[in-house]
Amino acid sequence: MNNKAVATPTRTKEILAAYGFSFKKSLGQNFIIDVNILKNIIEQAGINEAAAAIEIGPGIGALTEQLAQHAEKVVAFEIDQRLLPILDDTLTSYSNVHVINQDILKSDVKQVIEEQFRPGQPVRVVANLPYYITTPILMKLLMDRLPVDSITVMIQKEVADRMAAEPNTKSYGSLSIAVQYYTRAKVVMNVPKTVFMPQPNVDSSVLHLEMRSAPPVNVKDETFFFNVVKATFGQRRKTLMNNLARHFKGNLDKAEIGERLAEIDIDPNRRGESLSMEEFARLADILLPHKD
Repeated sequence: MNNKAVATPTRTKEILAAYGFSFKKSLGQNFIIDVNILKNIIEQAGINEAAAAIEIGPGIGALTEQLAQHAEKVVAFEIDQRLLPILDDTLTSYSNVHVINQDILKSDVKQVIEEQFRPGQPVRVVANLPYYITTPILMKLLMDRLPVDSITVMIQKEVADRMAAEPNTKSYGSLSIAVQYYTRAKVVMNVPKTVFMPQPNVDSSVLHLEMRSAPPVNVKDETFFFNVVKATFGQRRKTLMNNLARHFKGNLDKAEIGERLAEIDIDPNRRGESLSMEEFARLADILLPHKD
């Protein structure tokens, strides 16, 4: 057994060579080759010996190995069958790791949590996510309302900034609202390209999402709320009035939209990026009767 951590350039190269593994661009495979970065992620995620960890896309086991050393149990979802024998090998000395060969987007994660972890055990998601599919994975985890305490993920810096953005900033948009409706979002560290093999073209950040027990706003219709948010960012440079008029075409004219906005004291000339979540909630609720 090799005592050197998986997340080192030499060991990663050895493993890839031994298995003749080639990276699949379509799966967005970039493996981490820096142990300190991984230890930092685990610390930011709040992983301890009482915690259960869920990992998505373990690759050759760089992060999995570190998680196994700190968590009581680790369940990792890996879509690429070619990696299963490698994980079997690199994680051979850890009896607390269970690898599931499934696409996380098609998995019943709630059922896996029930089957694999102790009742009431704190569950934390920790992952180095493939860039091309970050948003669908995170939105699935959030919308499934899983019994997890937090999600800590390495993702593209620009996407992390958007998810944690405040109103009146360039990064703030419908994605910020969607993520912050379910979680408290914070970018906890930035990561250079050099810690990956192969190196990606973009910079990365670690985003920490602490799950909320309840959304920060009460809305009458969640789906409609998110639709209205999306509509107001339809064309970023346009005013609320213009974006809403386009969205409700045939249902509401500009005069009627103006009346609704006046009722909740929101200036029709503002842009979507200036609205707080509370204002979006008021806007969605007052427009709800005109949803169809």
